Amino acid sequence: MKYAIQIGGHDVDSDCAQTGLDFIVAALAAGHGIERVFFYRDGVRWAFADDSGTPDSAAAWVRLAEQQGIPLVFCTAAAERRGLMSADAEQSRHAPLPGFQPGGLASWLDACLKADRVLVFGQT
Repeated sequence: MKYAIQIGGHDVDSDCAQTGLDFIVAALAAGHGIERVFFYRDGVRWAFADDSGTPDSAAAWVRLAEQQGIPLVFCTAAAERRGLMSADAEQSRHAPLPGFQPGGLASWLDACLKADRVLVFGQT
């Protein structure tokens, strides 16, 4: 079974990101695959090193990408709306953490089409 995962919240508001991470670890241990993890709405905060996050949790996402080769994609429009980046990448105040790559809703749709199941943790 292959999953597409969306993370729509940040630990400041809820534990949805940790629940999503726990699910991914369990799914991988059971032999399932993860097509992509898409960070949307407030979930995009995981992709950036800022003072509002919990560094240990952000590091867990980075380790997941490094060790498992799972693409971590954050929504550029959501990041722009939250002031984490600008449309001109050279003018952005924050750089994404290693393992995170920018993308749009087309990237999420692509993951959904390739996956057997779609799970959303957090806001929809």
